[in-house]
Amino acid sequence: MAQRGALLRMSRHRELAGEHLDFWRERHLCSVVTLGADGTPHVVPMGVAVDPERGQAWAITSGTSQKVANLRRDPRIAVSQVDGRRWSTLHGTAEVLEDLASVAEAERRYAARYRQPRENPARVALRITLAEVIGNV
Repeated sequence: MAQRGALLRMSRHRELAGEHLDFWRERHLCSVVTLGADGTPHVVPMGVAVDPERGQAWAITSGTSQKVANLRRDPRIAVSQVDGRRWSTLHGTAEVLEDLASVAEAERRYAARYRQPRENPARVALRITLAEVIGNV
């Protein structure tokens, strides 16, 4: 019965606002899901920073990573974070950006939420356009 109550409290939104936005401003590591060539989910931990004014989120990663290969083929992405019973997931599509300005913007946002990232000459930026926000915060 407790699970049913949790499901009833889950909210769905098209924009990141209110309690969901507050939760996404806290410092949490995320799980990122992309889809492999055969449709198998590829799940990895990652730092993600939101840009609610533009309905986007940003991340940094190596351009040689499996998630980048997956996103170049299929841009669908899910990003989720959990803290005890609170959770929120962002659904959307991701662009892999290699230009210096985009990478610098993603690094700046990552540093503001987490810490200054280490050097990585193969770094790319992921700009995620949000389609839906779900969760129980």
